[in-house]
Amino acid sequence: MSETRKPTLIASVQRALHLMEAVASHPSGAPAKLLAREARLPLATTYHLLRTLAHEGYAIRLSDGAWVLGDRVGALHGRSRTQRLLAHVRPSLMALRDELGAAAYFSMHVDAEIQLIDVADGPRAPRVDLWVGFEDAAHATALGKCVLSQFDDDRRRDYLSRHPLVDLTPHTITEPGRLIRSLDSSAGLLFDREEYALGTGCAAVPVADASGAVLGALAISCRPGRLARIERLAHRMRASADRLQRALTLSS
Repeated sequence: MSETRKPTLIASVQRALHLMEAVASHPSGAPAKLLAREARLPLATTYHLLRTLAHEGYAIRLSDGAWVLGDRVGALHGRSRTQRLLAHVRPSLMALRDELGAAAYFSMHVDAEIQLIDVADGPRAPRVDLWVGFEDAAHATALGKCVLSQFDDDRRRDYLSRHPLVDLTPHTITEPGRLIRSLDSSAGLLFDREEYALGTGCAAVPVADASGAVLGALAISCRPGRLARIERLAHRMRASADRLQRALTLSS
């Protein structure tokens, strides 16, 4: 009587793969404790595996302790440009957060959508509660408007035809003509004055390379009453945007 033989499985390989799946599920990075819970691994085992993956280039530990997939993963499967850039983007966001005492954000135009790429926040610099998906609310955010301001007329019309100007607060701009006029008169500094969420304001500056291939924006969020001060410090945001631009160029 024949007996079906069970395959020989290597438990350590299974654990490493499960851990990589957990890392991949957090494009902006995740701490080891969270990864351990999601992969259902002991914390000590998680640290050993992460160090091994990092040594081999399959994981990267960011400056704030979060882990993302490493560059060698791209050799196995086409990994998104977004995650490859994260290790370059995060330090600039953290520096701006600490300098201005406000959460810092970075967005890019990716695959015909304006996407939030990363956020650097903290106990004293909380992020905005994204109660509406960013892809559906770019018109109401400083980040989204900043990217739209870099589009030519055809790209703007295409984007706005696919994204209704949803009314999120009493301050949201829902008339296309008014939105476009505000973009054209921005002088490179865009604001969200409680248009996405009541009680929160944002300011954004563009991040773009000379060829126009990279279209992005850097922003901070704060109480609406602080926007006047942030406007006076816009030169610091632009300096951070220049650093991000160089990072994007070097990593492309």
